[in-house]
Amino acid sequence: MDQPYDLVVRGGLVHDGLGSAPREADVAVKDGLIAAVGAVAGRGIEEIDARGQLVTPGFVDIHTHYDGQATWDQRMQPSSWHGVTTVVMGNCGVGFAPCRPEDHDRLVRLMEGVEDIPFPVLSQGLPWNWESYPDYLASLEKRRFDVDIGSQLPHAAVRVFVMGERGANREPATEADIAAMAKIAQGAAEAGALGFTTSRTLNHRTSDGQPTPTLTAGEDELTGIAMGLKAAGKGVLQFVSDFGDEDAEFAMLRRVVAASGRPMSFSLIQNPMRPQSYKSLLHAVEDANAAGLSIKAQVAARPVGVLLGLELTVNPFTHYPVYKEIAALSLEERVKALKDPDFRARLFASRPEDGIRGAGGGFVRMHLMSDQPDYEPTDATTVAHVALQTGADPQAVALDHMLSKGGRGMLYVPFLNYAEGSLDPAYAMINHKDAIPGLSDGGAHVGMICDGSFPTTMITHWTRDRTRGPRIPLEQVIRLQTRETARAVGLYDRGVLAPGYRADLNVIDYDNLTLHAPQVAYDLPAGGRRLIQRASGYTATVVAGQITYRDGTATDALPGRLVRGGKAAPLAAAAE
Repeated sequence: MDQPYDLVVRGGLVHDGLGSAPREADVAVKDGLIAAVGAVAGRGIEEIDARGQLVTPGFVDIHTHYDGQATWDQRMQPSSWHGVTTVVMGNCGVGFAPCRPEDHDRLVRLMEGVEDIPFPVLSQGLPWNWESYPDYLASLEKRRFDVDIGSQLPHAAVRVFVMGERGANREPATEADIAAMAKIAQGAAEAGALGFTTSRTLNHRTSDGQPTPTLTAGEDELTGIAMGLKAAGKGVLQFVSDFGDEDAEFAMLRRVVAASGRPMSFSLIQNPMRPQSYKSLLHAVEDANAAGLSIKAQVAARPVGVLLGLELTVNPFTHYPVYKEIAALSLEERVKALKDPDFRARLFASRPEDGIRGAGGGFVRMHLMSDQPDYEPTDATTVAHVALQTGADPQAVALDHMLSKGGRGMLYVPFLNYAEGSLDPAYAMINHKDAIPGLSDGGAHVGMICDGSFPTTMITHWTRDRTRGPRIPLEQVIRLQTRETARAVGLYDRGVLAPGYRADLNVIDYDNLTLHAPQVAYDLPAGGRRLIQRASGYTATVVAGQITYRDGTATDALPGRLVRGGKAAPLAAAAE
């Protein structure tokens, strides 16, 4: 045959996902799998000239919240703009299945509160053509996407489904309740759930301020559900916790893993209230793994930070009575009012009714976001510093920046992973042997946070651009967000460029890879608003052998499918 391959990527610098030194090679694809890596003589029906560029496995993002978006959209943007070829949703114990019809609004309010996805968007966007979790998977299986999608069983939905109002009110589960939840967990894993997730943090509340139903779930309940996965013989566990009593909480998580034998990951980030606690938690993870347990810390690529702006959920003046006079107006009308000298004078003279003056801890922590955002900013870009240097009122500096770009300027307040004003703690976490990248929350926090671009930050900041501390080798970063993230959720069939693996890959113009500033789009159901963020430098993204993006622009290909359950490595993987 003159064209024995579907696709050949020619002459790129191949990073295989194993952490090996890169090498110039061709990558040939046939029937959705990697067919050859090396000097490929045969031609492809389609070819990509990758000379001078990186060729990597597709990125696997294991911490997203596309549970709603996947039911109405085919493109899991912003993640798929950033080289992601597989997403895993259902994290933090929130999702939409199982769910009885009378509880639709309850789960929507929970997702609205926890993940900042507006009620009208979800109530109009969700088709609700399911009740059980297997029905939800069946609904997704009919759809086509630009990425592969894995789903996890959310604890809050299960608890409300089994316990009703008692579950929502966080009452203790009975033995019968736990048995019913365990049965659902077993059935979900057998139907294709990649795992089970829960939340034990006060930060997760419904839109009317109530704590998540899973906040105080007992160890007997968590163990019982995990034993449901054990009975199925498959599935991972994902936890988020405040770790208020750090030793007791981690000891409990450790016992759940020991009893069930199922791998676990949990969210780990530097808390400004306890800035050194991440170190002791990493030590605890080390001890657990040394004892033969499988526990990973999911860590973030940069600070978790709130974006403030006139188009967004909050801005520094949201709680000012004078601002509330115009809050319901259109953006254009508010911009006009905020440029009026008399209105500005009244606004600056007022004080907020509630909240913190200079949202997020004050103008000393509030940074002016530029067209090329800096996610390890110094004090020089804070509102307070700029005001001091220019002799201006900090309120005026903040407002004028938001008024730029027709009222679309944004302010950035890093509030987690940045207690010391640098990313040195994140560097320590990313480099820990028992840590994996996560926490991007792609698909969530649509009006305040835009972290679905974490995979691009991992490459640009940590391997190339960082100036305020050590960097991380490129081959290590690629291994972490391909092979390691895939394996953490049981997907051994992807994340590596070797024969027999899934043909998910990226061609990247590394020298010119650039992360752009977040923007607002109004493309959700009901005309809902969301933050999006693009990057340039992804020459091509390939899913299951089909090119889904060229230079950041979507093609017509939608090869992504629901991934049912973990996947074994190809036989060729024995050579690893």
